[in-house]
Amino acid sequence: METLSLAPFQGITDVVYRNVFRKHFRGIDKYYTPFFTGIQKDNSKILRGDEICPDFNDVNTIVPQILSNKAEEIVRFANHCKSIGYKEFNLNMGCPFPRVANKTRGCGLMAAPTRAIEMLKDVSEHIEGIGFSVKCRLGYYADDEILAFVDAFNSLNFSEIIIHPRIGKQMYTGEASLDKFKKLIPVINKPLVYNGDIFTVDKYLHVADCLSDANNKVSIMLGRGLLTNPFLAEDIKHIDNETDRKVRLHNFVVDLYAGRLRHAGGSPKIIGSMKELWKYMMNIFDDPQNVWRKVKKVNHLDEYEDAVGIIFNENNLII
Repeated sequence: METLSLAPFQGITDVVYRNVFRKHFRGIDKYYTPFFTGIQKDNSKILRGDEICPDFNDVNTIVPQILSNKAEEIVRFANHCKSIGYKEFNLNMGCPFPRVANKTRGCGLMAAPTRAIEMLKDVSEHIEGIGFSVKCRLGYYADDEILAFVDAFNSLNFSEIIIHPRIGKQMYTGEASLDKFKKLIPVINKPLVYNGDIFTVDKYLHVADCLSDANNKVSIMLGRGLLTNPFLAEDIKHIDNETDRKVRLHNFVVDLYAGRLRHAGGSPKIIGSMKELWKYMMNIFDDPQNVWRKVKKVNHLDEYEDAVGIIFNENNLII
């Protein structure tokens, strides 16, 4: 059966989301954490939280991700992940946001191949006993920038290369280029992961069919499609659940809210992260704009709770 992974989303797919999602939905085999950054020393505070603590994460299915352009920081992160039982870590070379890319981090590294490849070689020489994967795009300014990395991808010991076939400057506009991804399959000798624009089962089937001649070399990563429709992986894998979907989604939303509230010590700041998810999830309802209007205006916990109750009373799911 097809291996499906969930892409990382800063501010959304945190440890609380991942654990609550796994409680309510099936079909995802591998999860990537939102990126870590600013790891200045071996015992950095950022590494001591719940986000990658093995007490709250399955080290066999979670892949911690780092955003960095410094080899020593990446090695420090890799060694920490290995020391607490993780089998793989991931380097973010795909984040397209200008505040990241302009500092030659994330997708900005794609436009600086000499520096980036030297860094990748340095990291590879100083880690062992843990898989090293990269998540990238076709480039930052142009879709052929990735070609400068092919030799490094092939010669270094990467566990997989995840490619979102857009350029960074596109952000999420236009379409992900399945054709350009396909052209990379015969020239990169590592396992590849396709990530981009899979919002429906039909789109998944189309992508899978187009990649069917890759000899099981390519797996699929879901992103915004799964945030929009948490049932997507189950539908792709034909996993049946007889419980009413509206009831299941409501239970998921309530549990996620409660989990985040506990994790944040009751802070109303969690409303921001819930709103970020609702920007996607509103589209599973038959009147998404009405749903968003109700969520967008809330600022207090009781307002949020009331809005969720009204949304599920007044709106139906479209799947």
